[in-house]
Amino acid sequence: MKLLVTGGAGFIGSNFIRHILNKYPDYHITNLDKLTYAGNLDNLKDIDGRPNYRFLRGDICDAKTVSEAVQGVDAIVNFAAETHVDRSILEPGSFIQTDIYGTYVLLEAVKAHGIQRYIQISTDEVYGSIEQGSFTEASPVMPSSPYSASKAGSDMLVHSYWKTFHLPVIITRSSNNYGPYQYPEKLIPLFITNVLEDRPLPLYGDGLNVRDWIYVTDNCAAIDLVLHRGKEGEVYNIGGGNERTNIEITEIILRELGKPKDLIKRIKDRPGHDRRYSIDSSRLVSLGFEPQYGFEEAMQNTVRWYRENEWWWKKVKSEDFKRFYKKAYGEVEW
Repeated sequence: MKLLVTGGAGFIGSNFIRHILNKYPDYHITNLDKLTYAGNLDNLKDIDGRPNYRFLRGDICDAKTVSEAVQGVDAIVNFAAETHVDRSILEPGSFIQTDIYGTYVLLEAVKAHGIQRYIQISTDEVYGSIEQGSFTEASPVMPSSPYSASKAGSDMLVHSYWKTFHLPVIITRSSNNYGPYQYPEKLIPLFITNVLEDRPLPLYGDGLNVRDWIYVTDNCAAIDLVLHRGKEGEVYNIGGGNERTNIEITEIILRELGKPKDLIKRIKDRPGHDRRYSIDSSRLVSLGFEPQYGFEEAMQNTVRWYRENEWWWKKVKSEDFKRFYKKAYGEVEW
């Protein structure tokens, strides 16, 4: 199979490329990535140079670039997106452009070039918050932030191309991912690297917001399964079955690194902060999916990776990161 992976220099995309090339050595992957602040070719240093992998720098919003990138490919897996809620509150325009218009450009390429399968990588955040129970794929989307709204919009666009043009599309909606190579604006890598530098941990509100966590390797295996065995036109929730409050996550990180709780800095809650995410993954399980990593083991692996790879995250915590940090957590000293 020949795959076009968009956003493959980002966190989940780079882990997915590594997963596919290691599992299917006869597959060929083209990685199209704009290399924005979160796109990092260091994420794929061990892959670069393989004869069945090539990198193209480009924007999914550029129809000419996309048309060139899809030549000869069998399937597209679209990871390319702006993904951070805090940034979407500060700068929503880029989210609408990339997540919705970029998806439109890719769908038009699928239609024009007869691509056999298109996988849209989405998020459980499109459903909004739920106090009890779990969202299914049939639940209405009720996004709370510009980020989740942009992903919900792109999901609806994908669905419309299935209904109108009968394109071979599938949507995956995963819960919160964690693991190696995650840009340190997100909770787990931010707090791990801040602890390693003895910096404060900016914890929103009371810290009791609940997220379901899935190790990125398990999510990549689930996307692989959907790519090969998923039903066209369907949505598949990908949950880890590991619901934890943000304060629990924070305390696990402090415990793993042997640091005191006084590093926690309570800050004002962000606008529209969803209280709890929870998704039902029964449809995916019916395809044969089962997570391979327990939460405690995977968290230990994650903490260890950041501790052993300072060369990666210290470069990533660049001037752009520091500017964003001050905007988002202004009351916390950098």
